[in-house]
Amino acid sequence: MNVEHNTVSLGEFEFDCGETIPDLEITYEAYGEFDGDNAVLVCHALTGSAHVAGRDRVDSADQARAWWDDIVGPGKAIDTTEYYVVCANVPGSCYGSTGPKSENPETGEPYGTDFPPVTVTDWTEAQRALLDELGIPHLHAVVGGSVGGMNVIEWAKRHPDHVDRIVPIAAAARLDTQCLSLDAIARRAITTDPNWKQGHYYGEDDEPPSDGLALARQLGHVMYLSKASMERRFGRRAAGRDAVRTFPTDAAGAFFPYRDVESYLDYNAEKFTERFDANSYLYLTRAMDNYDLAAGFESDADALAAFDGDALVMSFTADWHFTTQQAEALADSLRAADANVAHHVIDSDHGHDAFLVEPDNVGPPLADFLDAGVDGNAVTDSVVEDSQESNFAPVHNSLFSQ
Repeated sequence: MNVEHNTVSLGEFEFDCGETIPDLEITYEAYGEFDGDNAVLVCHALTGSAHVAGRDRVDSADQARAWWDDIVGPGKAIDTTEYYVVCANVPGSCYGSTGPKSENPETGEPYGTDFPPVTVTDWTEAQRALLDELGIPHLHAVVGGSVGGMNVIEWAKRHPDHVDRIVPIAAAARLDTQCLSLDAIARRAITTDPNWKQGHYYGEDDEPPSDGLALARQLGHVMYLSKASMERRFGRRAAGRDAVRTFPTDAAGAFFPYRDVESYLDYNAEKFTERFDANSYLYLTRAMDNYDLAAGFESDADALAAFDGDALVMSFTADWHFTTQQAEALADSLRAADANVAHHVIDSDHGHDAFLVEPDNVGPPLADFLDAGVDGNAVTDSVVEDSQESNFAPVHNSLFSQ
């Protein structure tokens, strides 16, 4: 598979909030060969990166493993022998694109919380500018899961003439109140960590707010799983004898078992703090929370009125982060805008993470849609049965890229 990993300077960039920085750099990966009409943009989820495929390639600046390697690659659902696939790390992240951890050229110090607030609109406009730099005027499709799915529908809203097909997966037009509240608690876990220091903790002698970030990530993991999947994988059993508590406990706590689910959350939180920046977590969750498809319009359908391409909306029955009802509302808005729409519901108990760990269910309808769209009758509104067990989610190997 032909792979390009690069960082492009876009020059001065004005954010949705009105603030500017002198130079926005965007890190991207591209796979396959561009033939002028076969570009597919993949939008990563909250803490994902441009490293979407190629699990055998490990980059210390990226995630330890490609986050959608079962979907993107030669002969896979997004076939890199047929499509030219681009994935760009979003502004505000910490995987190569400019964000709070980056050096401010005007001060020589990391931006920290002086970095401008970012929105999903900023992500979309940065991607558009990147594609201009790469000589890609038009997209065959834009595909993404979770907040990456919000990024997808923002493309249909802002650049409807630049894309033929959209695939928002496990996404919605906006976050509901329960998820907003949990994200707020997660951010408070970070900002109340004494090491946060108002976001300026990048000094040589500074310790990052790892405890706060770990707690925030644990909240996220609970949001991404379902009751059924947690019960099946962990139950109430105690952790193994070799398991060591990551967080301190009270004296009485030593009497009670350290449960397997606690061990799982602690392990993954510790790994996450080694690879992600706390300020980026603050910025990106706020971008997700702030997103509202109808912003500036009378309704979601009005926001999508200019998009006349094909749309495949995919959702999962046990996903309470972005529910099937929210996905159906999005599909209805696209139908009201006269787009060609299919809402493909997958019967799954994995929760929100299903879009990452169920390639056998996600891949086939996605491949059919990219090939033939909705008018080709390749994909219609449907429900797919899911097996009760999965080989894609080992307990102590973090595959979660949301």
